[in-house]
Amino acid sequence: MAVLGAGIMGCSTALFMARQGYDVTLFDQAAKPFEGSSGWNDGKLHLGYLYAADPSLGTARQLLTGGLLFRDIVEELLGGSIAGATTARDEVFLLHRDSVVQQDGVEAYFRRVSELVRRHPDAGRYWDDAALRGVTPLTPAEMAAVATEGGAILGGWRLPERSVSSRWVARRYIAALAAEPRIEQRLGHRVVSVRPSAEATGLDGPFQVRTDGGEDGPFTIVVNALWEGRSVIDQGIGLAPAPELTHRYRYALFVHTERPVAQPNALIGTGPFGDVKAYGDRDFYLSWYPAGLVAVGEDPAPPPLPALDEAGRAALKARILDGLAEHVPAVRQVADGAAQMDLQGSWVVAQGRGRLDDPTAGLHRRDRFGIRRSGRYVSVDSGKFSTAPWMAREVAAMFRGG
Repeated sequence: MAVLGAGIMGCSTALFMARQGYDVTLFDQAAKPFEGSSGWNDGKLHLGYLYAADPSLGTARQLLTGGLLFRDIVEELLGGSIAGATTARDEVFLLHRDSVVQQDGVEAYFRRVSELVRRHPDAGRYWDDAALRGVTPLTPAEMAAVATEGGAILGGWRLPERSVSSRWVARRYIAALAAEPRIEQRLGHRVVSVRPSAEATGLDGPFQVRTDGGEDGPFTIVVNALWEGRSVIDQGIGLAPAPELTHRYRYALFVHTERPVAQPNALIGTGPFGDVKAYGDRDFYLSWYPAGLVAVGEDPAPPPLPALDEAGRAALKARILDGLAEHVPAVRQVADGAAQMDLQGSWVVAQGRGRLDDPTAGLHRRDRFGIRRSGRYVSVDSGKFSTAPWMAREVAAMFRGG
């Protein structure tokens, strides 16, 4: 079988399928797995709290199971604990005065999500009892310790959500793939198309996979787990493209400090703002959306990216730090103590359109993702980093026993 895309969705699928007895060829345009969006993101294990602009709870419901089961599934795949790479404390939500949802709406939404989480049969499988604790407002002293006094932040709450270092996860997945004899990695070649072989009947296989390096096959099953550009391959084989698809490219900073730095995990919402993740006390993720967003497109294929020279990269780093530090001053300590600071970009792909500062934009709904199957061709929009391992397990279950 063939798996297209060596991000967390594709790599999880390849590992599950290989352990079910399938010989798997894993394709990716990068030179090694996890070099795209899966390896350079905040690693948030979503329970649904950040989507107050979708009061239907549709997004929260769609994200919840994958977030709750992420640890169990990834530890099964990797054969060890991921606790050491996970944020150690509950995350802080800071409400910006330009939020697309006002304070009373945010508070009401948090209460509803907390009840949804508590009722879920897997609520106890998150981190200790984190998912069951619910949301607590920050005291004035706690607010003063996190946010700029008298600034744009109107309130804060402690959320029972965690994040995991995507860089740490990437290294462990790469090792797990290398140790699996049934997986052949076909890297450094971009997938151009998939087509049924001459003897195939419809999409029941076998299939040929064409890359910019030639054609491979036949494959009895194809799982399209690509992230950006997935719809182009789907269209080529006859699947209708996802409606209202948006590609966004966003830069963020990945920082490793010389010495430990005390820094809370904080997210500014709801809308196009930023966040801070502390994976332990020396590894950090810093994002300021208004500065980091550099490309947006609404076609099935992602838009071209602007070129950044060294001066442009330095200026972008400064804008991200300045924008975030205006609201969370402690990030200056992270930057000042940096032994390494990488500016890295990743695609955000979602069904929906509009701007995040528009409360009516379709992008505030993030529930329109999932698995599409036609015969033995499967296309997966995994939605989020945290939902991908769960969805990979669901794909593998489709083909258990042949």
